[in-house]
Amino acid sequence: MSDFETVPVADVPEQAVILDVREDYEWVAGHVEGALHIPMNQLPASLEQLDPDDDLFVICRTGGRSVRAVQWLVSQGYSAVNVAGGMDMWFESGRPIVSDNGLKPVVL
Repeated sequence: MSDFETVPVADVPEQAVILDVREDYEWVAGHVEGALHIPMNQLPASLEQLDPDDDLFVICRTGGRSVRAVQWLVSQGYSAVNVAGGMDMWFESGRPIVSDNGLKPVVL
């Protein structure tokens, strides 16, 4: 049994606090509007950016990095949920994404 929860994209609430742990180039190409971006390798040094009272929905490209990030966040006392299938599934599900580069948003 895992010590964290995984939810499908369809179960992520509209106003959820989404934490994207992908690399900068992935974020720039396409991300969930309003999401918080902290690359996974910067997460330990960036905890002050997270509200421990928020339920964090953690996302990466396909779900591998977000699983590790969620496990670590839960061990630090945060409420974190893994988004199954990551940005690939988010995009495939028709949920909107935006880019920071002026181009049509894509998932890298």
